[in-house]
Amino acid sequence: MGRLPAHLTIPTTPLAAPSAQVVGDHYRITVLTPRLLRLEYSPTGRFEDRATQMVLNRAFEPAGFRVEPDANGIHLFTDALALDYDERPFSASGLRVRLAGAHGYHSEWRHGARFTPSPWQQGNLGGTARTLDGVDGALPLEDGLVSTTGYAVLEDTTLALEEWVEPRIEGNTDLYYFGHGHDAAGAVRDFYRLTGPQPLLPRWALGNWWSRYYAYSAQEYRALVERFEQEHLPFSVAVVDMDWHWVDVDPSYGHGWTGYSWNTDLFPDPRDFLSWLHEHGLRVSLNLHPADGVRAYEDRYPQLARRLGIDPESRRAIDFDAADPGFLVAYLEEVLHPLEAEGVDFWWLDWQQGPHSTMPGLDPLWVLNHIHHLDSARDGRRPLTFSRYAGPGSHRYPVGFSGDTITTWESLDFQPYFTATAANIGYGWWSHDIGGHAFGYRDDELATRWFQLGVFSPVNRLHSTNDLFAGKEPWKYSAPARAAMGEALRLRHRLVPYLFTMAERAHSAGEPLVRPLYHLDPRPEAVASRNTFAFGSELLVAPITSPADRSTLLGRVSTWLPAGEWTDFFTGVRYSGGRTVTLHRRLEGYPVLARAGGIVPLTWPGEYGTQNPAALEVHVFAGADGRLALYEDDDAAVPRSVTTVITWDEASGDLRIAPASGALDVVPATRRFRVVLHGSTTWTPNCPTASTRAPRPDRSPSSWTW
Repeated sequence: MGRLPAHLTIPTTPLAAPSAQVVGDHYRITVLTPRLLRLEYSPTGRFEDRATQMVLNRAFEPAGFRVEPDANGIHLFTDALALDYDERPFSASGLRVRLAGAHGYHSEWRHGARFTPSPWQQGNLGGTARTLDGVDGALPLEDGLVSTTGYAVLEDTTLALEEWVEPRIEGNTDLYYFGHGHDAAGAVRDFYRLTGPQPLLPRWALGNWWSRYYAYSAQEYRALVERFEQEHLPFSVAVVDMDWHWVDVDPSYGHGWTGYSWNTDLFPDPRDFLSWLHEHGLRVSLNLHPADGVRAYEDRYPQLARRLGIDPESRRAIDFDAADPGFLVAYLEEVLHPLEAEGVDFWWLDWQQGPHSTMPGLDPLWVLNHIHHLDSARDGRRPLTFSRYAGPGSHRYPVGFSGDTITTWESLDFQPYFTATAANIGYGWWSHDIGGHAFGYRDDELATRWFQLGVFSPVNRLHSTNDLFAGKEPWKYSAPARAAMGEALRLRHRLVPYLFTMAERAHSAGEPLVRPLYHLDPRPEAVASRNTFAFGSELLVAPITSPADRSTLLGRVSTWLPAGEWTDFFTGVRYSGGRTVTLHRRLEGYPVLARAGGIVPLTWPGEYGTQNPAALEVHVFAGADGRLALYEDDDAAVPRSVTTVITWDEASGDLRIAPASGALDVVPATRRFRVVLHGSTTWTPNCPTASTRAPRPDRSPSSWTW
């Protein structure tokens, strides 16, 4: 195997400190934190010290523990856990871990013992799944790191990873025990320490994405973008589905799903088309189905064939070999880089051909995600790819494509739960087919509620199949739906300052943008509110996922509210927490609540770009102290950043916007602020340059501009 380019290797620190290990002839126990253990058993006495596809780092700071051996084996204690082990092959009778201070056998893990969920004890609360392709409603989820029992166990069976993947030691058992009790957020943070953080997304990726399975011509796509501009419907990403390349190919080559050459009947001047989209503020992704390799009719076939030692005149198909790093490097450099030089910004990896490759245990989907994401970071760019989930550790390769969803209320109802629960395995950047992909039925209310959920999703990508009635252009819907859809799309772009701040928080603090309600409040009522989720640190969203009442025409949702005061982001109505509430909304309304002390920065009304803005509207929700560090940067792989700290002191009524700090040339030299204060009608700013408006009636915000 030749050496991979440096940018296609990932830094790892796989060796744990010897002082963190308890080692026997056939076992090794590593205390990574007081709540996180690595448990290994090896019949040969050889242990895996390399990184794996899942685990990159075991060099944690040493955690205190003690070991007490006796005739029955060893007993290991941390501040949070107690382990008993008979030093034999792992078994239910010989290996158990208990949570300190917990009572009952449900809080005790035994190796190999099957946990049976009950109405009183759900057990593991789930992680995520590979895809929602063809799913109408719900599907089972893989396990995550959060459980009502207080513990979860993750087995690492992935391949070893050094410069490239290698078979791991056969026959070993390699387990990670997470004993975080009800601290769901702590379990996820430790998982990121073990497997690597979520990358920081490019700022433009947080705007609206347009996608449709449709054979657009360049002229049609331009007309569509111009119509969006006329309608004041902002987008930041243009996704072009598989018809960008030739799909009607000679049957002797196979089918047309795989392709790497522009269909010049539809796009006679691809470079000009891509340049035009860039001029209109759009980044561009093209769809790839790489499974069939590179065939002789492709534009770049001769160059790739010669690179791989194949005679181009043979016209022999070049297989896609995920296990061969030489092929992968050539595939990137000879086939994809020339297309990127024309203006393609990132790739939609629509791999659908199974989990097998020529290396046992190596999933081609993981390979595609890994190499594409790393390759997209070359030349100092912030990396991004777009692909399906390939198992724990996949959070390192955002954005996730959840597949072709069926267009029904049942699918919409499952989607917020699916999105939030993925945080339990650290997967924070799902992108769904907002509005549904295909089949199902057409329903204006359903489409509108899906648009509104898209605003408060990690990534908002409208998508549909090639069907006259499936398009997501708002002007194809009734006037009330069209108006609500337009407002949703505009709000998403106004939220980008908040979203980007939360994206940085997800990267640096290990807190996904969308999290289940029980990450904030572990009580059973929060677990039962399965669709409600935290949207960043300041907001709570309770999606409406069922049709409106036919008499009142109001959508309805019931949810548990954690303790404290909560203010409706749109109406200003205040709710006391620590109870279940039922919320009703018209079609144009949506239940989004801000915590007391919450601070949410938006772009200026009417400004929908995704760049660092020259004017901000800062919403402040009274009732408690608040602080938000607004984060902005230059979108580079190694960013030059700026932070602006905004604080609200409830007792004194002081709102302070501190001077920006950091690389100040990254943001505009001057900036205008409007502050909208919710929940207080008596406050006036202590700022001589502020222009004030008289307070409006009760429950309406007051605003000041300076």
